[in-house]
Amino acid sequence: MQDYNDPFREARAKCPVLAAQHQGETIPMILRLKDVRKAAKDYTTFSSDAPRRVPIPSEEDVRTVRQYPLEVDPPVHAEYRKLVEPFFLRPKQPEVLAKIHSLIERLLTEACAADEIDIVKDFAIPLQSHALTYLLNVDEKEAELWISWGIHVFKDGDGKSKGPFMEKYSQQMFEAAEVNPGEDFFSALNQAEFQGRKLTMEEKLGYANIAFAGGRDTIIHTATRILKYFAENPKALECIREHPEMLNTACEEFFRLFIPLTHIGRVCPVKTDVHGHEVEAGDRVSLCWSSANRDPEVFEAPNEVRLDRKPNPHIAFGFGIHNCLGQHHARAIMRGIVQKLSESVASIEVTDQTELIEHEEDYSRKVGYEMLRAKFNAR
Repeated sequence: MQDYNDPFREARAKCPVLAAQHQGETIPMILRLKDVRKAAKDYTTFSSDAPRRVPIPSEEDVRTVRQYPLEVDPPVHAEYRKLVEPFFLRPKQPEVLAKIHSLIERLLTEACAADEIDIVKDFAIPLQSHALTYLLNVDEKEAELWISWGIHVFKDGDGKSKGPFMEKYSQQMFEAAEVNPGEDFFSALNQAEFQGRKLTMEEKLGYANIAFAGGRDTIIHTATRILKYFAENPKALECIREHPEMLNTACEEFFRLFIPLTHIGRVCPVKTDVHGHEVEAGDRVSLCWSSANRDPEVFEAPNEVRLDRKPNPHIAFGFGIHNCLGQHHARAIMRGIVQKLSESVASIEVTDQTELIEHEEDYSRKVGYEMLRAKFNAR
Protein backbone atom coordinates (compact mmCIF):
# COMPACT_ATOMS: atom_id res chain seq x y z
CA MET A 1 0.00 0.00 0.00
CA GLN A 2 1.43 3.36 -1.04
CA ASP A 3 2.28 5.61 1.89
CA TYR A 4 2.11 9.37 1.40
CA ASN A 5 4.61 11.33 3.45
CA ASP A 6 3.30 13.45 6.32
CA PRO A 7 5.77 16.25 7.18
CA PHE A 8 3.95 16.98 10.45
CA ARG A 9 3.87 13.44 11.83
CA GLU A 10 6.62 13.82 14.43
CA ALA A 11 5.70 17.37 15.48
CA ARG A 12 2.02 16.48 15.90
CA ALA A 13 2.87 13.45 18.05
CA LYS A 14 4.99 15.59 20.38
CA CYS A 15 2.85 18.70 20.73
CA PRO A 16 -0.47 20.19 19.54
CA VAL A 17 1.42 23.15 18.06
CA LEU A 18 4.48 23.63 15.85
CA ALA A 19 6.04 27.08 16.26
CA ALA A 20 7.15 27.60 12.65
CA GLN A 21 8.94 30.44 10.90
CA HIS A 22 7.15 32.15 8.00
CA GLN A 23 8.49 35.35 6.41
CA GLY A 24 10.50 36.07 9.55
CA GLU A 25 7.41 35.64 11.73
CA THR A 26 6.91 32.87 14.28
CA ILE A 27 3.46 31.40 13.68
CA PRO A 28 2.14 28.61 15.94
CA MET A 29 0.66 25.95 13.66
CA ILE A 30 -2.24 24.10 15.28
CA LEU A 31 -1.80 20.49 14.17
CA ARG A 32 -4.48 18.17 15.57
CA LEU A 33 -7.94 17.79 14.07
CA LYS A 34 -9.91 18.43 17.26
CA ASP A 35 -7.91 21.58 18.03
CA VAL A 36 -8.10 22.93 14.47
CA ARG A 37 -11.87 22.44 14.35
CA LYS A 38 -12.28 24.19 17.70
CA ALA A 39 -10.13 27.15 16.66
CA ALA A 40 -11.91 27.47 13.30
CA LYS A 41 -15.23 27.94 15.12
CA ASP A 42 -13.83 30.51 17.59
CA TYR A 43 -13.71 33.66 15.46
CA THR A 44 -13.49 35.98 18.47
CA THR A 45 -10.16 34.46 19.55
CA PHE A 46 -8.93 33.57 16.06
CA SER A 47 -10.15 36.30 13.74
CA SER A 48 -10.28 36.47 9.94
CA ASP A 49 -10.69 40.26 10.02
CA ALA A 50 -7.16 40.73 8.71
CA PRO A 51 -6.98 41.94 5.11
CA ARG A 52 -4.27 40.18 3.09
CA ARG A 53 -2.95 38.37 6.20
CA VAL A 54 -5.26 35.36 6.25
CA PRO A 55 -3.22 33.44 3.65
CA ILE A 56 0.19 32.16 4.71
CA PRO A 57 2.46 33.51 3.29
CA SER A 58 0.62 36.82 3.53
CA GLU A 59 -0.47 38.55 0.32
CA GLU A 60 0.31 42.15 1.28
CA ASP A 61 2.76 42.37 -1.63
CA VAL A 62 0.44 40.96 -4.33
CA ARG A 63 -2.98 42.53 -3.76
CA THR A 64 -4.45 45.73 -2.33
CA VAL A 65 -8.00 44.57 -1.56
CA ARG A 66 -9.62 42.58 1.22
CA GLN A 67 -11.03 39.26 0.01
CA TYR A 68 -14.77 38.87 0.61
CA PRO A 69 -16.19 37.00 2.44
CA LEU A 70 -12.96 35.26 3.52
CA GLU A 71 -11.41 38.16 5.42
CA VAL A 72 -14.36 39.33 7.54
CA ASP A 73 -15.91 37.93 10.71
CA PRO A 74 -19.54 37.53 11.80
CA PRO A 75 -22.02 39.05 11.80
CA VAL A 76 -21.17 40.73 8.48
CA HIS A 77 -19.57 37.55 7.12
CA ALA A 78 -22.94 35.88 6.56
CA GLU A 79 -24.29 38.97 4.77
CA TYR A 80 -21.30 39.16 2.45
CA ARG A 81 -21.37 35.41 1.78
CA LYS A 82 -25.08 35.40 0.95
CA LEU A 83 -24.53 37.80 -1.95
CA VAL A 84 -22.43 35.34 -3.95
CA GLU A 85 -23.58 31.96 -2.66
CA PRO A 86 -25.99 31.36 -5.59
CA PHE A 87 -23.05 31.31 -8.01
CA PHE A 88 -21.07 28.85 -5.90
CA LEU A 89 -24.11 26.55 -5.79
CA ARG A 90 -24.35 26.49 -9.60
CA PRO A 91 -22.42 23.18 -9.94
CA LYS A 92 -25.38 21.50 -8.23
CA GLN A 93 -27.58 22.46 -11.20
CA PRO A 94 -27.90 19.56 -13.72
CA GLU A 95 -27.17 21.77 -16.73
CA VAL A 96 -23.98 23.17 -15.16
CA LEU A 97 -22.84 19.72 -14.04
CA ALA A 98 -23.43 18.44 -17.60
CA LYS A 99 -21.16 21.18 -18.96
CA ILE A 100 -18.42 20.21 -16.50
CA HIS A 101 -18.69 16.55 -17.54
CA SER A 102 -18.65 17.46 -21.23
CA LEU A 103 -15.52 19.56 -20.68
CA ILE A 104 -13.76 16.68 -18.90
CA GLU A 105 -14.76 14.24 -21.66
CA ARG A 106 -13.32 16.58 -24.29
CA LEU A 107 -10.03 17.04 -22.44
CA LEU A 108 -9.64 13.29 -21.88
CA THR A 109 -10.43 12.57 -25.54
CA GLU A 110 -7.74 15.06 -26.58
CA ALA A 111 -5.31 13.51 -24.08
CA CYS A 112 -5.87 10.02 -25.47
CA ALA A 113 -5.44 11.26 -29.06
CA ALA A 114 -2.10 12.93 -28.33
CA ASP A 115 1.24 11.13 -28.11
CA GLU A 116 1.54 12.62 -24.63
CA ILE A 117 0.46 15.73 -22.75
CA ASP A 118 1.56 17.85 -19.83
CA ILE A 119 -1.28 17.16 -17.41
CA VAL A 120 -0.75 20.51 -15.67
CA LYS A 121 -0.66 22.73 -18.78
CA ASP A 122 -2.86 20.74 -21.16
CA PHE A 123 -5.48 19.32 -18.80
CA ALA A 124 -5.67 20.82 -15.30
CA ILE A 125 -5.27 24.52 -16.14
CA PRO A 126 -7.77 24.46 -19.05
CA LEU A 127 -10.16 22.42 -16.91
CA GLN A 128 -10.05 24.92 -14.05
CA SER A 129 -10.32 27.94 -16.35
CA HIS A 130 -13.25 26.73 -18.45
CA ALA A 131 -15.11 25.34 -15.44
CA LEU A 132 -14.78 28.71 -13.71
CA THR A 133 -16.67 30.37 -16.57
CA TYR A 134 -19.56 28.00 -15.83
CA LEU A 135 -19.43 28.90 -12.14
CA LEU A 136 -19.40 32.65 -12.77
CA ASN A 137 -21.80 32.34 -15.72
CA VAL A 138 -19.59 34.37 -18.05
CA ASP A 139 -18.72 33.88 -21.72
CA GLU A 140 -16.50 30.82 -22.05
CA LYS A 141 -14.10 32.76 -24.28
CA GLU A 142 -12.75 34.39 -21.08
CA ALA A 143 -11.18 31.04 -20.24
CA GLU A 144 -8.55 31.51 -22.95
CA LEU A 145 -7.12 34.51 -21.10
CA TRP A 146 -7.37 32.75 -17.75
CA ILE A 147 -5.45 29.76 -19.12
CA SER A 148 -2.55 32.09 -19.90
CA TRP A 149 -2.28 33.01 -16.20
CA GLY A 150 -0.70 29.63 -15.40
CA ILE A 151 -0.96 27.87 -12.06
CA HIS A 152 -1.01 31.02 -9.90
CA VAL A 153 -2.99 34.21 -10.47
CA PHE A 154 -0.90 36.49 -8.25
CA LYS A 155 2.66 35.61 -9.25
CA ASP A 156 4.29 34.46 -12.45
CA GLY A 157 6.90 31.72 -12.73
CA ASP A 158 9.65 34.13 -11.69
CA GLY A 159 7.76 35.24 -8.58
CA LYS A 160 6.81 38.65 -10.02
CA SER A 161 3.49 39.99 -8.77
CA LYS A 162 0.53 39.91 -11.16
CA GLY A 163 -1.74 41.54 -8.56
CA PRO A 164 -2.11 44.93 -10.28
CA PHE A 165 -3.06 43.25 -13.56
CA MET A 166 -5.62 41.06 -11.78
CA GLU A 167 -7.30 44.05 -10.14
CA LYS A 168 -7.32 46.04 -13.41
CA TYR A 169 -8.83 43.11 -15.30
CA SER A 170 -11.51 42.59 -12.64
CA GLN A 171 -12.41 46.28 -12.65
CA GLN A 172 -12.80 46.14 -16.43
CA MET A 173 -15.15 43.18 -16.08
CA PHE A 174 -17.33 45.11 -13.61
CA GLU A 175 -17.33 48.18 -15.85
CA ALA A 176 -18.31 46.11 -18.90
CA ALA A 177 -21.12 44.51 -16.90
CA GLU A 178 -22.44 47.99 -16.02
CA VAL A 179 -22.75 48.78 -19.73
CA ASN A 180 -24.17 45.36 -20.71
CA PRO A 181 -25.68 43.74 -17.59
CA GLY A 182 -26.53 40.07 -17.64
CA GLU A 183 -26.94 37.07 -15.35
CA ASP A 184 -23.24 36.77 -14.60
CA PHE A 185 -21.18 37.16 -11.42
CA PHE A 186 -20.00 40.68 -12.25
CA SER A 187 -23.48 41.98 -13.11
CA ALA A 188 -24.92 40.45 -9.94
CA LEU A 189 -22.37 42.21 -7.75
CA ASN A 190 -22.96 45.51 -9.55
CA GLN A 191 -26.63 45.19 -8.66
CA ALA A 192 -26.16 43.78 -5.13
CA GLU A 193 -26.77 45.73 -1.96
CA PHE A 194 -25.07 45.36 1.40
CA GLN A 195 -26.86 46.88 4.39
CA GLY A 196 -28.96 49.12 2.17
CA ARG A 197 -26.18 50.41 -0.10
CA LYS A 198 -24.44 49.37 -3.28
CA LEU A 199 -21.12 47.58 -2.96
CA THR A 200 -18.02 49.69 -3.36
CA MET A 201 -15.56 48.87 -6.12
CA GLU A 202 -13.10 47.74 -3.43
CA GLU A 203 -15.66 45.23 -2.15
CA LYS A 204 -16.46 43.99 -5.64
CA LEU A 205 -12.77 43.59 -6.44
CA GLY A 206 -12.39 41.63 -3.20
CA TYR A 207 -15.06 39.18 -4.35
CA ALA A 208 -13.46 38.84 -7.78
CA ASN A 209 -10.11 38.31 -6.12
CA ILE A 210 -11.30 35.30 -4.15
CA ALA A 211 -13.20 33.91 -7.15
CA PHE A 212 -10.08 33.95 -9.32
CA ALA A 213 -7.54 32.96 -6.66
CA GLY A 214 -9.42 30.81 -4.16
CA GLY A 215 -9.97 27.78 -6.35
CA ARG A 216 -7.19 28.11 -8.90
CA ASP A 217 -4.04 26.30 -7.81
CA THR A 218 -6.07 24.15 -5.39
CA ILE A 219 -8.15 22.63 -8.21
CA ILE A 220 -5.19 22.45 -10.60
CA HIS A 221 -3.00 20.59 -8.10
CA THR A 222 -5.75 18.28 -6.83
CA ALA A 223 -6.76 17.27 -10.36
CA THR A 224 -3.12 16.65 -11.29
CA ARG A 225 -2.41 14.55 -8.22
CA ILE A 226 -5.54 12.44 -8.77
CA LEU A 227 -4.39 11.62 -12.29
CA LYS A 228 -0.89 10.84 -10.99
CA TYR A 229 -2.40 8.54 -8.38
CA PHE A 230 -4.28 6.53 -11.01
CA ALA A 231 -1.16 6.39 -13.18
CA GLU A 232 0.68 4.77 -10.26
CA ASN A 233 -2.29 2.65 -9.17
CA PRO A 234 -4.06 1.26 -12.27
CA LYS A 235 -5.90 -1.32 -10.17
CA ALA A 236 -7.56 1.54 -8.28
CA LEU A 237 -9.00 2.85 -11.55
CA GLU A 238 -10.25 -0.64 -12.32
CA CYS A 239 -11.80 -0.77 -8.85
CA ILE A 240 -13.73 2.46 -9.48
CA ARG A 241 -14.84 1.10 -12.85
CA GLU A 242 -16.19 -2.05 -11.23
CA HIS A 243 -17.59 -0.29 -8.15
CA PRO A 244 -18.94 3.12 -9.24
CA GLU A 245 -20.64 3.45 -5.86
CA MET A 246 -17.15 4.20 -4.47
CA LEU A 247 -16.83 7.37 -6.55
CA ASN A 248 -17.78 9.80 -3.77
CA THR A 249 -15.77 8.16 -0.99
CA ALA A 250 -12.73 7.96 -3.27
CA CYS A 251 -12.89 11.66 -4.06
CA GLU A 252 -13.27 12.62 -0.40
CA GLU A 253 -10.16 10.57 0.31
CA PHE A 254 -8.28 12.41 -2.42
CA PHE A 255 -9.35 15.74 -0.92
CA ARG A 256 -8.13 14.58 2.51
CA LEU A 257 -4.70 13.46 1.36
CA PHE A 258 -3.97 15.71 -1.61
CA ILE A 259 -5.08 19.04 -0.13
CA PRO A 260 -2.74 21.62 -1.73
CA LEU A 261 -3.44 24.26 0.93
CA THR A 262 -1.20 23.51 3.90
CA HIS A 263 -2.85 25.96 6.28
CA ILE A 264 -4.57 29.28 6.67
CA GLY A 265 -3.95 32.13 9.07
CA ARG A 266 -5.99 33.73 11.82
CA VAL A 267 -5.12 36.82 13.87
CA CYS A 268 -5.48 36.98 17.65
CA PRO A 269 -7.13 40.33 18.57
CA VAL A 270 -5.80 40.04 22.11
CA LYS A 271 -2.85 38.32 23.73
CA THR A 272 -3.68 34.60 23.63
CA ASP A 273 -2.24 31.35 24.94
CA VAL A 274 -2.35 28.79 22.12
CA HIS A 275 -1.59 25.40 23.65
CA GLY A 276 1.30 26.83 25.66
CA HIS A 277 2.50 29.28 23.01
CA GLU A 278 1.93 32.94 23.81
CA VAL A 279 0.64 34.93 20.84
CA GLU A 280 0.75 38.72 21.10
CA ALA A 281 -2.27 40.83 20.12
CA GLY A 282 -2.26 41.28 16.36
CA ASP A 283 -0.05 38.26 15.68
CA ARG A 284 -1.08 35.21 13.69
CA VAL A 285 -1.71 31.53 14.25
CA SER A 286 -2.11 28.82 11.64
CA LEU A 287 -4.93 26.34 11.24
CA CYS A 288 -3.01 23.48 9.66
CA TRP A 289 -5.57 21.64 7.55
CA SER A 290 -3.01 19.27 6.02
CA SER A 291 -1.77 18.08 9.41
CA ALA A 292 -5.27 17.75 10.87
CA ASN A 293 -6.27 15.57 7.91
CA ARG A 294 -3.52 13.08 8.87
CA ASP A 295 -4.34 12.94 12.59
CA PRO A 296 -3.95 9.26 13.59
CA GLU A 297 -6.35 9.79 16.50
CA VAL A 298 -9.09 10.24 13.88
CA PHE A 299 -7.94 8.48 10.70
CA GLU A 300 -6.77 4.86 10.69
CA ALA A 301 -3.62 4.47 8.56
CA PRO A 302 -3.80 8.21 7.80
CA ASN A 303 -1.09 8.19 5.13
CA GLU A 304 -2.74 5.53 2.98
CA VAL A 305 -5.31 6.09 0.25
CA ARG A 306 -8.41 4.10 1.12
CA LEU A 307 -10.96 4.59 -1.62
CA ASP A 308 -13.78 3.35 0.60
CA ARG A 309 -12.80 5.30 3.75
CA LYS A 310 -15.94 6.00 5.74
CA PRO A 311 -16.48 7.99 7.84
CA ASN A 312 -14.01 10.56 6.58
CA PRO A 313 -14.31 13.76 8.65
CA HIS A 314 -11.57 15.62 6.77
CA ILE A 315 -11.40 19.41 6.74
CA ALA A 316 -9.91 19.94 3.29
CA PHE A 317 -12.60 22.58 2.75
CA GLY A 318 -12.06 24.25 6.09
CA PHE A 319 -14.47 24.16 9.00
CA GLY A 320 -16.96 26.45 10.68
CA ILE A 321 -18.35 29.66 9.21
CA HIS A 322 -15.50 30.01 6.73
CA ASN A 323 -15.94 26.60 5.12
CA CYS A 324 -14.98 26.83 1.47
CA LEU A 325 -17.49 28.53 -0.83
CA GLY A 326 -16.11 26.55 -3.75
CA GLN A 327 -16.45 23.07 -2.27
CA HIS A 328 -19.43 22.10 -4.45
CA HIS A 329 -17.51 23.21 -7.53
CA ALA A 330 -14.40 21.26 -6.50
CA ARG A 331 -16.42 18.13 -5.74
CA ALA A 332 -18.24 18.32 -9.07
CA ILE A 333 -14.95 18.62 -10.95
CA MET A 334 -13.07 15.86 -9.12
CA ARG A 335 -15.98 13.41 -9.20
CA GLY A 336 -16.33 14.17 -12.89
CA ILE A 337 -12.65 13.45 -13.49
CA VAL A 338 -12.73 10.11 -11.68
CA GLN A 339 -16.01 9.04 -13.30
CA LYS A 340 -15.02 9.96 -16.86
CA LEU A 341 -11.51 8.60 -16.39
CA SER A 342 -12.89 5.21 -15.34
CA GLU A 343 -15.21 5.18 -18.35
CA SER A 344 -12.76 6.19 -21.07
CA VAL A 345 -9.14 5.63 -20.00
CA ALA A 346 -7.44 2.26 -19.58
CA SER A 347 -4.15 3.51 -18.15
CA ILE A 348 -1.86 6.52 -17.77
CA GLU A 349 1.92 6.35 -18.19
CA VAL A 350 3.96 9.19 -16.65
CA THR A 351 7.02 10.06 -18.73
CA ASP A 352 8.43 13.11 -16.92
CA GLN A 353 7.62 15.27 -13.93
CA THR A 354 8.68 18.28 -11.88
CA GLU A 355 7.29 18.29 -8.36
CA LEU A 356 6.21 21.49 -6.65
CA ILE A 357 7.52 21.48 -3.08
CA GLU A 358 6.60 24.00 -0.40
CA HIS A 359 9.91 24.56 1.38
CA GLU A 360 9.75 26.21 4.79
CA GLU A 361 12.32 26.44 7.57
CA ASP A 362 10.49 23.88 9.71
CA TYR A 363 9.01 21.52 7.09
CA SER A 364 8.83 20.70 3.39
CA ARG A 365 5.62 19.55 1.78
CA LYS A 366 4.69 18.39 -1.71
CA VAL A 367 1.69 20.36 -2.98
CA GLY A 368 1.55 19.30 -6.62
CA TYR A 369 3.47 19.44 -9.88
CA GLU A 370 4.85 22.21 -12.05
CA MET A 371 4.95 19.73 -14.92
CA LEU A 372 3.62 16.19 -15.30
CA ARG A 373 4.00 14.63 -18.75
CA ALA A 374 2.03 11.48 -19.46
CA LYS A 375 0.57 9.23 -22.14
CA PHE A 376 -3.13 8.40 -21.86
CA ASN A 377 -4.30 5.03 -23.21
CA ALA A 378 -7.96 4.87 -24.18
CA ARG A 379 -10.15 1.94 -23.25
